[in-house]
This record gives sequence, C-alpha cells and structure tokens, in this order.
Amino acid sequence: MSGSFSFNDDERLRVTTPITEDQRPRTVAESVMEEKRVTPEERRAAGRDLRFAAPRSSHGEWTAAPDRPDPVSLLVEQTRDRVPDLVPIRFGRMLDSPLGFLRGSAIVMASDLAGTPTSGLGVQACGDAHLLNFGMWATPERHLFFGVNDFDESHPGPFEWDVKRLATSIVVAARDRGFVDADQAFAARAAALTYREKMLEYAEMGFLEVWYSRIEVDEVMRAMRMERDGLKKAERKGLKKAEKAVEKARRHTNLDALSRYAEQVDGHWRIKVEPPLIMRDSDTERLTEDLAECFAEYSGSLRVDGRELLSRYRFADFARKVVGVGSVGTQTFVLLLMGHRDDDPLFLQLKEAHRSVLEPFTSKSRFDHHGERVVTGQRLIQAASDSLLGWLAGPPGMKDCYVRQLRDMKGSADIETMLPPDLIAYAELCGWNLARAHARTGDATAMAGYLGRGNSFEHAIERFAVAYADQNEKDYEALVSAAKCGRIEIEEGV
Repeated sequence: MSGSFSFNDDERLRVTTPITEDQRPRTVAESVMEEKRVTPEERRAAGRDLRFAAPRSSHGEWTAAPDRPDPVSLLVEQTRDRVPDLVPIRFGRMLDSPLGFLRGSAIVMASDLAGTPTSGLGVQACGDAHLLNFGMWATPERHLFFGVNDFDESHPGPFEWDVKRLATSIVVAARDRGFVDADQAFAARAAALTYREKMLEYAEMGFLEVWYSRIEVDEVMRAMRMERDGLKKAERKGLKKAEKAVEKARRHTNLDALSRYAEQVDGHWRIKVEPPLIMRDSDTERLTEDLAECFAEYSGSLRVDGRELLSRYRFADFARKVVGVGSVGTQTFVLLLMGHRDDDPLFLQLKEAHRSVLEPFTSKSRFDHHGERVVTGQRLIQAASDSLLGWLAGPPGMKDCYVRQLRDMKGSADIETMLPPDLIAYAELCGWNLARAHARTGDATAMAGYLGRGNSFEHAIERFAVAYADQNEKDYEALVSAAKCGRIEIEEGV
C-alpha cells in the first residue's frame, strides 16, 4: 500500500492515502456535517503505510541528476521580473558566503527537492524555511512569540521539504561558523529529532489544542533560566546572548523606528534617504496618488479591528527599500503614517509578491492574487498574525502586493556569534516551531504515524543536509565563476 501527491479538479494539492473513498477531499460543509469520522488509529496506520512508497531512510538521498538545471540559469531567470538596478545587489549579497547563497537560492533548492522522494503528506509549507527566516514577533496582545516570520514562498507542499531546507541551512550556517563536521551534523539532526518528537505530541492533542498552541518567548526564557545552574560556561554565555536578543526585540517598536528611519523636515516627518538601500521615487507625486487609490483595497483585506486601527492614521511619507537577500529586486516600499501626535508613528512595509518557488513543482495556487497567498500562508502558519497584515493590487508597474508592519517587536538570532551549543538549542527551537506550523495545516496523526518513534527520519535528514550543503557550496562557486566571467553583474558590500 502506498500514497502519493496528486491533484484534484481545482488543482489544489492533496494527499492520497491507502484508505477508503470516504476520505476523498471534501468541502468544509461536507467535512463538518459528515457524521462518520476517520479515527486517529486509521490516520496513524495510513501514515505508517506511506513508508512502503517512501521509506523514511529515503529522505537521506541526494545526488544531483545528470539533467539537473543549471543553478545560475535558474537564478538569472528569476530576476527577469525584478527591478534591474537592484539585481546586482541581490547577487552581491548571495556572494557574501555559501549561507548568503542559500538564502537567495530557494528556487534552486525547490527544483532539487522536486526530484527527491516524498511522503505524500502535505501541509501549508513555509517554502523557504531556512534558519534565518525564524525569529521573534509580537502578537496584537503584545506577547512575544517565536516562529517562522517570512512567508513569501508559502504554498501547499510536502512537509519534509521544509524540514530539509531548515536542516540544510543549519549545516551551512555551522560551516560558516567553522564548526567541526560532528557539530554540523548533530545540529541538523537535533532539528529533525525535535520536529519528530513534537509531531508525536501534537498527534495526541485535539484539533483546538493544536490550533491554539504557540511558543512564547517568555516561557522559553524561563525554562532556560531554570537550567542556568546546570549549564556549562559556554551555555551560560548563550543564555545571556538570548536575553539580550529578546530585549532588543522588545525595543523594536514603531516609535524606535521613527528615529532610525525618519526625520523632521519643515515641520513634517520624512523618511531618511540612504542610497541605494532607501531611495525616494523620482515621480513621488504620481506614486503617492497611486498608493492612495490602492489603500482602499488594502483596507478591505484587513479584519475589522485592523481597519479600525488603520483609519486612525494619516499618510506622511514613503520610500523604496531594499530588503533581505532572496527578496532583493522585488519592489518594496516603507510607508510612514502618523497618528495625532509626533510620538505615534506607524511604519508599514508594502512588498511585491511573486509566484511561490514551490508552485511549479507542486500545484497551481488556488489564489489569483499572490499577495493574498502570502497573507493566507502567514495566517495559517503563525499562532497569531499582525492586525495590519493585508494585500492589494500594487501601483502601476508593480504586481500583487501585501502589507505588514515593518518593525513591530521583531527580532532574530545572531548566528554569527553562536557556539555549537547555541546553534543546537536554536535548531531544536526551529524544529519545534516547524512541527507546530505543520500540525496546524496538515494531518499530525498521519505524519506521526509516518515518522514513528525510531530515529530513522532524523538520521536521514542529517545525511541529506550534509550532502546538500556540499551541493550548495558547488552552486555558490558556480555563481562566483559567473560573476568573474561577467555572466552576472554584482554590487558588493551593499
């Protein structure tokens, strides 16, 4: 008996399992009103049966196919619909290191993952679950949570693709830090082990309990402090760094951003220009009118509380902003809105949304608007979303867009200062969050049945991560060669 990915009539990704016809994909109404329910035992057994088609050990396989697409060609093709002047900055950032390359090459890894064994168990995937796309963020209630914080590539896909990208990024980051091979592999295995163990826990919970589960930063920090006395010296240093990162995130408020990104000019607040990363548009007046028209659609995409909050603010200024690595070249604006006082700013980020890198290898998106796709992915994956998260059709010259707060108590780990124990602890935290996200949108019981209680899965993910980190280094060198021969143009140090 086996299972596989297939598509139903509206081309949405679903999972086929060796169970009865009663388990065909149903509408929400059919699902709710159907009296017969599939038991946890049946779902768990279905997950176990999927091992026949895709043994857990098969996820450790990676060998580049003879007809593997040229990675540089994939990256160049992806820049066709990006701002030409910014593309050299993107390639320059990718050439900083193999880790920088991995961050910008989600399309390459998605293409490669499409040729690997799949379990047949789908989730709302992050699509770009590298370790730097996890971090801290604030809920509307001002609680600080930890989780995935980038959803540009979110799309239905196999759960193991996210796990493989996370584990690979951990190995690549460990190499960047100069860790020995054993520490690289152990950190990747720790992420996959935690993922499996947490999925087993989620499989025992009710749907509501899974849906409302979350990783509160304060609880994580309390647990770390309780273990302080038993920690080694290096681990105590890691705790201090974590405490500083949390405090830094708490300071990342809209008011704090006002002094960082804006200044008063002739009695009005204006965004500071920092070429080439923050630039004012040459036709500001026209673009301002275009944005004003677009905001009606954005407001309509918000929930009622978000619309009410947004209505209290008035537009002050905007500028183009270069962000991230993989996102460089997409059109992005930082918008400044002001309340009725000078100490009441609101910074928003308006960002262009393109097709997910997963879509060509899975299923056609059920959303015609990619901004809505990104927003929906975030709302499904995160425990609680930004009240001002919404989408809109961009101004002329831009594609689908989405809007979120720019700097609302957001924080990330400082990978560059981590020691092996720090990276291992962080890998476990990321693995935990990924399991929580997947349990919300997938079948946690079937996934638990597939993963099992043995260690086959995490050892396979470890092998894949090490092998693909080697591939990533080869691809990085290919980009270096492309820059040297003039095939691509780069702008370094930006």
